[in-house]
Amino acid sequence: MSGETAKDVMSSGCQCIESDQSLERAAQLMEELGVGALPICGPDDRLKGIITDRDIVVKCVAQGKSPSQVTAGELATGLVWVSADASVEEALSKMEQNQIKRLPVIEDGRIVGMISEADLAKNLSDDQLADFVHRVYAGA
Repeated sequence: MSGETAKDVMSSGCQCIESDQSLERAAQLMEELGVGALPICGPDDRLKGIITDRDIVVKCVAQGKSPSQVTAGELATGLVWVSADASVEEALSKMEQNQIKRLPVIEDGRIVGMISEADLAKNLSDDQLADFVHRVYAGA
């Protein structure tokens, strides 16, 4: 793993949900892409946050709100990201410190990919992965 960067281990070509689009559209996009989280981007393609399937359930549906009436931008949280040229160790550290399982990767001010647990599983040793999972889930 030494010398690898965030860009080396990320899944590239991630799709954003626009901040003014509904949570209903976000859920549809998650289903189409087979993902549980989407980066939220503004009209300028700049990262505004991230939304998870759990956010939609807990912060919208469970509170009696309609997913067709609430925008992704209203629930934008977790503006944590890593530079594409950052080390994998730095990416892991950010994920651990923030207790997050998905990390957007930014290059030239634009999102170019996401690092997920699946990406880490492909790129870390069993011991490194076990250590990461222990630290991230310890605070969950």
